[in-house]
Formats: sequence, C-alpha cells, structure tokens
Amino acid sequence: MPTAFPEDSVGLVTPQQMHFSEPLELACGRSLADYTLVYETYGELNAARSNAVLVCHALSGHHHAAGYHSTEDRKPGWWDSCIGPGKAVDTRKFFVVSLNNLGGCNGSTGPASHNPQTGQPFGADFPVVTVEDWVHSQARLADVLGIQQWAAVIGGSLGGMQAMQWAISYPQRIRHCLAIASAPALSAQNIAFNEVARQAILTDPQFHGGHFMAQGVIPKRGLALARMVGHITYLSDDSMGEKFGHRRKNEQLNFDVHSVEFQVESYLRYQGQEFSERFDANTYLLMTKALDYFDPASKHDGDLTRTLADVEADFCLISFTTDWRFSPARSREIADALIAAQKNVCYLEIDAPQGHDAFLMPIPRYIQAFSSYMNRITF
Repeated sequence: MPTAFPEDSVGLVTPQQMHFSEPLELACGRSLADYTLVYETYGELNAARSNAVLVCHALSGHHHAAGYHSTEDRKPGWWDSCIGPGKAVDTRKFFVVSLNNLGGCNGSTGPASHNPQTGQPFGADFPVVTVEDWVHSQARLADVLGIQQWAAVIGGSLGGMQAMQWAISYPQRIRHCLAIASAPALSAQNIAFNEVARQAILTDPQFHGGHFMAQGVIPKRGLALARMVGHITYLSDDSMGEKFGHRRKNEQLNFDVHSVEFQVESYLRYQGQEFSERFDANTYLLMTKALDYFDPASKHDGDLTRTLADVEADFCLISFTTDWRFSPARSREIADALIAAQKNVCYLEIDAPQGHDAFLMPIPRYIQAFSSYMNRITF
C-alpha cells in the first residue's frame, strides 16, 4: 500500500458529482427527469479551455481511471498506466475528465439508484441506455465544465465506441478521436457471448426479475458466470496458455466433476466471485445491451463511409493482433471508411499476445505509439 505515490502518478484524487435537473430524452423513447454523473479530473484546464480530454470507460469500467482515492489503496485507477505526468495522456499538458456512465453502479444514476416515483431502487425499471445517450449526457457535463471542444475523446472497447459516437454526434466539439480495440458494431458472435452472459444473470433464482435489492439478495451466481464468460473472451489463447497451461492445483486427479482441479478453473472462479461482490447485475445487462445496440451506420443503410462523412476530428485507431473479440479487421473497417470519406486517420496494429485486454496494459510498443499520437495534439 503506497504511503508515497510514484512521480508519474496523479496522486490522490477525489470523485466529484454533477447533478442535472433537465430531463434527458433517451433513444428508447423514455426519459430521465434528473440524474447525477460521477467523475474525476486530472491536470489543470488551461485559460483557453482547449486542453481537455475525455476518457470513456469500457463495460465494467468507471470514473476512477488514474491515481488513488487514499493512501490505503492497493491499486491505482484502471488506466493509470496511460494517464499521469509524462504518460501517454500527460496531465502536465492535458486536463483529463473521466466519468461513470449513466446506468453504471459506481455513483452515477443507475439501476441501484433511488427511483423517486416508487421510493425504491430503480432495479429493472431503469431505462435502457445507448452509447448515443451516454454521449449526450457527457456533452451536458462538458457544458457545465465550460468545455466547448475536447482536444481528444479517448476510449478502449466500449469506450472507443463512445469516442466514435462523439465524432459523429458532435463533429465540431472534438478535435481528435482515439478508438482503441473497438469496432463500428458488434459481430453476431460478440452479441451471442453477451446473450449467454445475460442469460446467466436472468436465470439466477436470486435475480427476481431485476428487483433483487427489494428482496435483500444479490444474483451472485449469475453475475459470476457472466464475468467468467466475458473474461475468457477478453484473453487470447496464447495468454491463457502462458499463464495457466494445463497446470493443476494438485498433483493427483480427484476424478470429481465438482472439484476445482486446474489453475485456470480456480482463476475464473475467483474472478467471477470478486466481480459478483462489486458490480450490479442490472448494470451488466444494460452495458451489454448498449454494446449490442451500437451501430451508427444503421442510420445510413449500413454505409459507414456516409456515417462518417461529416466528422471533423482526426482519428487514431489502435488494434491488437490477438484480440479476437474486437479484431484488427474491425478497426480496419473504420479506417477504410474514414479514408473513403477523405478524413485524416492513423491506424496502428500492435503485435501483442494479451488479447482484448491488451488496451489496458503497459505494452511498450502500444504506449510508445499512443504517446506519440498524443504528443502531436496542439492547442
């Protein structure tokens, strides 16, 4: 546990809250009468308010992207390897905003929040939200912070989808879009994995139609299974082989179908159990649906080039060779559409064995490329 923080850390950070009383109309046809967003900031906003960077999180992410909440923290924020003094997103240069999206379970208004109409938690009554809804809510936060244009909007995976949506929905409010390990829409296989994860939650006897909080229970089994399925897809065969191989916990076989005999089994069960104790089941359902629904080209008959015709941002797309969930081919789709639309785009394919989770890791070649692009951004 750190008593002194590393020199390249943003150090102690305190989450902030912003409440919005103006209703937010959602793509599903419903609206939120009011809502709260929790966010953190790192670095200083310059006088011209031109150095702001928005960091968008992935499925199970949140606002705590860098630094520490206390000296007792064992780990820093989820993207601390990339955000801080001298890092890719250099907080000596940029003012960084990282938030927890609507529907989340880390402080922003979501299924676990109080529903003023019932006096109970929203639970399953919380409306379905989309990537486009998130971007509109983020634009309102930018307005309150006095940020008329982001120097860059950055995200990996589902976060990269948000960055792309920013460039589409608010072309004049973003100068650079960095979409890392992302895609213009999910493949059928990806949607299938999400559905298996959702079914694990929906069929848990403790789910109670999404109103488990009123029953004083948590669908831990379903959440754990959902996390186990997801976690397998975030890793590559090579990385799992290197980490676990065919190694067993004990020398002797138990010949018991109920026992945990292989190290990979033990690892997955631990990951599932840990996740089930910190994440909300309804939030998981919402986040995976937001992933499934993301398809901005659908508004232009599936033509991604037409969809990107009005974007003004320069793009940086980064993919990883062993990422089979968001494969390099999907990033190349975006790059090809941008080139066809005569937009500025930089595409990097990083040779890395870590699979989809590579975007969270301090892989030297990746960090070098990421830093190089960010260093090009001027105000």
